[in-house]
Amino acid sequence: MLRIAVPNKGSLSEPASAMLHEAGYKQRKDRRELVLVDGDNEVEFFFLRPRDIAVYVGSGKLDIGITGRDLLLDSGAAAEEILRLGFAASTFRYATRPGTAREVGEFGGMTIATSFPGLVAKHLADNGVDASVVRLDGAVETAIQLGVAEIIADVVETGTTLRNAGLEIIGEPILESEAVVVRRTGAPADDPKVRQFLRRMQGVLVARRYVMMDYDIRAEKVEQAVALTPGLESPTISPLHHEGWVAVRSMVPARDAQRIMDDLYDLGARAILTTGIHACRL
Repeated sequence: MLRIAVPNKGSLSEPASAMLHEAGYKQRKDRRELVLVDGDNEVEFFFLRPRDIAVYVGSGKLDIGITGRDLLLDSGAAAEEILRLGFAASTFRYATRPGTAREVGEFGGMTIATSFPGLVAKHLADNGVDASVVRLDGAVETAIQLGVAEIIADVVETGTTLRNAGLEIIGEPILESEAVVVRRTGAPADDPKVRQFLRRMQGVLVARRYVMMDYDIRAEKVEQAVALTPGLESPTISPLHHEGWVAVRSMVPARDAQRIMDDLYDLGARAILTTGIHACRL
């Protein structure tokens, strides 16, 4: 049975559960459940703190897990990223009071407060900077006001919280993070149960990015229409009862669907429909 770690709380929890549901896996009925057995799919889910997931997977106690790239790298665990999941995107950056420093190279001798000490220490070492790192859990922007540190390193979305604290973002991003699937470093790459899980998750990712488009078009304009809707492999084209017309079915990127429908209509296509894709395999 495949043993999978899933975030039990925080910004990763709900999107991860939703994705697993779309992939056909059983869902827990009570958020207090720590273990869920999905016998039909031969999977056992363990609901853990997101920060601990890479450690459990890296130790070999669990086969794979869903966590953030930032948490994976900060943990220092013997685990590696094997699939990007496209949610919980964030940027990890430095911030300080105006005039303190402009780039990482100027941090020497200073103290940096962060909830990700492992990640920051590695970034400083990679840049040849000798600075102290202090770990704080949450609200690290107050560390500068209270004199604990001169600089902070934290997840930044809009930057509003930092500006309200009188801080400015400096230097290049330390890391671009998102939710990822991780496994133990050096684990066999051909595990059939892991491959099946990854196929399901990849199917959800594709289903979210595409819609199915159907339309009718005059036969002499098929090539022009197909140029607009090439599909992943090739569109399905079927003759209609009305002579000289064909029906076309193709997957198209969801973000482009309205523009494509406009272009098809201008080309003479009619009965243009789009439908959501709930699951797929490529």
